[in-house]
Amino acid sequence: MPTRECYHCKQLIEEGQPHDCWTTTESALTADLSEDLQDAYGRLRESAASLGEQRIYASHNSIMFSRKSCYFFVRPKKSFLEVCVFLGRAVNAPQVRRVVRSSKTRLAHLIQVRHRDEVEAPLTDWLEEAYNLQDTHIAKIAKIAKIAKSAKVTPRRKAGAATAKATRKKARRSTHRGS
Repeated sequence: MPTRECYHCKQLIEEGQPHDCWTTTESALTADLSEDLQDAYGRLRESAASLGEQRIYASHNSIMFSRKSCYFFVRPKKSFLEVCVFLGRAVNAPQVRRVVRSSKTRLAHLIQVRHRDEVEAPLTDWLEEAYNLQDTHIAKIAKIAKIAKSAKVTPRRKAGAATAKATRKKARRSTHRGS
């Protein structure tokens, strides 16, 4: 029977057979982890869930933690958990392996977690900062919108500006006629 290769998961699928490789779950991604890594993930999830309302879901090879957008994700590997935290500033710390700009306002910080004891401050502080970053970002946008709204020219100001321009023009004409 003819087969095709799935673009995402690279599995061979027989023609006509249903296939959904996007039904990844947290338990499927963490099932093959060592006991230490499962404990570390459990503590990481617990720390993140305690921050407040959010959506936690599995997507392809990662477990995403998001409010309106993803503020951090965990990518389980064989010997460590790769944690990617999105912050508005660059953090220079021994836990941070790499910092990559992910957008105009955010920097992705890649951290490797190998044991439950590593899920404590400053990592939990960075998670909280990333969680709260959306609130500050929304506040900044509201402030910019408020400034832009107050800077708009009202019809009264337009009329005043037009009158002043006409007066200056009249004054120039009268000085040219007089010379």
